[in-house]
Amino acid sequence: MLSVTAGRAALGVGFLSMLGLAPKAHAEDAPAIDWGLAYKADVAGALSGGGAHAGRYLDNIDLTADVSLERALDWRGAQLHAHVLSNSGGAPNDVAETLQGIDNIEVSRPRAKLYEFWIEQNFASDRGSALLGLYDLNSEFYQSETAGLLIAPAFGIGSELAATGPNGPSIFPSTALALRLRWSLSRAQHVQAAIINASAGVVGDPDGVDTSFDDGALMIGEWARGGDVRVKLGVWRYSRRQDDIRDVNALGAPAKRAAEGAYASIEAPLWNEDVRAVAGFARIGFADGDTTPYSGGWQAGLLVTRVFEARPDSAFSIGLNQGFLGAKFRANARDSGIDAANAESAVELTYADKLGEHLTLQPDLQFVRNPGGDRARSDVVAAALRVGLEF
Repeated sequence: MLSVTAGRAALGVGFLSMLGLAPKAHAEDAPAIDWGLAYKADVAGALSGGGAHAGRYLDNIDLTADVSLERALDWRGAQLHAHVLSNSGGAPNDVAETLQGIDNIEVSRPRAKLYEFWIEQNFASDRGSALLGLYDLNSEFYQSETAGLLIAPAFGIGSELAATGPNGPSIFPSTALALRLRWSLSRAQHVQAAIINASAGVVGDPDGVDTSFDDGALMIGEWARGGDVRVKLGVWRYSRRQDDIRDVNALGAPAKRAAEGAYASIEAPLWNEDVRAVAGFARIGFADGDTTPYSGGWQAGLLVTRVFEARPDSAFSIGLNQGFLGAKFRANARDSGIDAANAESAVELTYADKLGEHLTLQPDLQFVRNPGGDRARSDVVAAALRVGLEF
């Protein structure tokens, strides 16, 4: 798959491998099939301020296969990608009771599923590519590599987009059928666009893969510039109007509104020496606020690699995020007797290091202000320990 790789080398191959971002070899004698297996296990919960001071165990298994159809079948410029996902365990956000969540492997229905299955064809001397199949839009759109170590879901994709659609957009934990087109404008710039079924569902979900497109499609486009300073600008819109979260029509059914938004992000190295490197990221997103609880949000943070000279895979990251709550969501909350806040805000601190070739340990600490968008609630202090195995 064509992917944004500018700046990855500066982060260190060992650390990128830990995040699943390390570039793959392209030697002529490389095997036609590249397998990957990764396991994450978290113990996460609230130390204070949540509904209960308790932890939950949860885990995530990723089994991937990337097939070079050029090497396997002499099909020039084509590849096939398959990704099986399995999640089990509890829901730590049931304890923390936040809006945006505290753990990016938490799911509402633990199960195994075919998460991604797509084929990609390069064309025009590899300047362009077309991808078709079950596809995670966050694998290429609205992505910030520098935020990859952080565990809070808001750092994966902005909450104002993550909370849209009939059952969520085509992101973790369920994707949807998609067509993605990409074109390189230059060595440092590209544009990409995708049309994705608005109803997410894969093999393993209760209703399986939706092929009807009865709920319309999510359309998203992005311009990106690589290099040392990486900039992305994106827009998105649903082809069909979505349910308003507050207003109703004359029959008492939810009114229909346009669901749309935009986002921007920037990442750059801030400091680099022979041993240690620091990179920063910042991004902001906006949404309509009629069909989603959020009118927008922002995230920013720092990533320090090789924190300790003697530990080449040690990494530390700090991130701040804020999800702005729309006027209609706040009005609904006030109707329920909640002292609605304008935003839910959080700070995350995390450190990761590899022990041996395959094992990674990552303690994590988060502070959430106005959890659940409720001014009357005490701030939540959440902690987690992530154990990762990668082969």
